[in-house]
Amino acid sequence: MGKAGQALKQVLEEYGISQYSLSVAMDVERNNVHRWVNEKRDPTAETVVEIVRALKKLNPEASKAFVQIYLGDEQ
Repeated sequence: MGKAGQALKQVLEEYGISQYSLSVAMDVERNNVHRWVNEKRDPTAETVVEIVRALKKLNPEASKAFVQIYLGDEQ
C-alpha cells in the first residue's frame, strides 16, 4: 500500500492532529482515516486533494508537510 498513508501518518503525528479531527474536517468516518493511516486502503486522488484541504483548515503547515512528503521531488 501507499505513500499517502505513510505521509498522512507522519504528518498527523508530527503536528499532533488526531484522526478524529481530520475525519471531522473532511466530513468522513474516522474509520476511513484509520484505514489510510494504517495502509489498509489507499485514498483516491480526489481524496488526497480533500486531505490537503482539511489539513490546511486544521494547520496550514501540516498541509504543506503532507504535500512535500507525498510528492517529494515531484512537485
